[in-house]
Amino acid sequence: MSFAASVLTLYPEMFPGALGLSLAGRALEAGTWSLEAIQIRDFATDRHRTVDDTPAGGGAGMVMRADVLAKAIDHASPPGDERPRLLMSPRGKPLTQARVRELAAGPGVVIVCGRFEGVDQRLIEARELEEVSIGDFILSGGEPAALVLLDAVVRLLPGVMGNAVSGEEESFENGLLEHPHYTRPQDFEGRSIPDVLISGNHKKIAEWRRSEAEKLTRERRPDLLRAQPLVK
Repeated sequence: MSFAASVLTLYPEMFPGALGLSLAGRALEAGTWSLEAIQIRDFATDRHRTVDDTPAGGGAGMVMRADVLAKAIDHASPPGDERPRLLMSPRGKPLTQARVRELAAGPGVVIVCGRFEGVDQRLIEARELEEVSIGDFILSGGEPAALVLLDAVVRLLPGVMGNAVSGEEESFENGLLEHPHYTRPQDFEGRSIPDVLISGNHKKIAEWRRSEAEKLTRERRPDLLRAQPLVK
């Protein structure tokens, strides 16, 4: 059974977007995964197709209504649907490569793309939405974040990457940032490929790559080293 993604959005025309190209696009065309973009406004009950209202207690902006979103979610994810329900939100738990792998191993995802000031908290609780963040910054809506999440997940589906091993040494897979890469020409503007990489000694190459990965992680993301023990 293929990986099934349902995205609830006010802008379904944003999908598949970049996901229709390259590895993800070929996998989509091949049926390795499927994508359904659902217009939230279709579940509004008034003639203006209203999906938001003023925030309780006052304040700037608008809030997405619980009743409209509930109908959209129930349509996309009826009883018996085992796919996790995600809400792309800057206050959510940071997305990690480990969580990406968990999602890729599952049947698919239902993603709610928030807009305006946010989503009625009662809807989040009633439909058990898992809030997910792709970083400590604010976007105009959840759609770009949903595209990022799906790109990260789809590339890990069986058969999507030409060489499954290519993903094993990437950043975050072993708690480290990825080591530097080099290719031809051997000399570029006076800069040479490190000798160890053209030595043919695979043991020393592996040791060098590990050392460089640890060095980069210490310099750029020491929090990764503090978060978990290094994999030996």
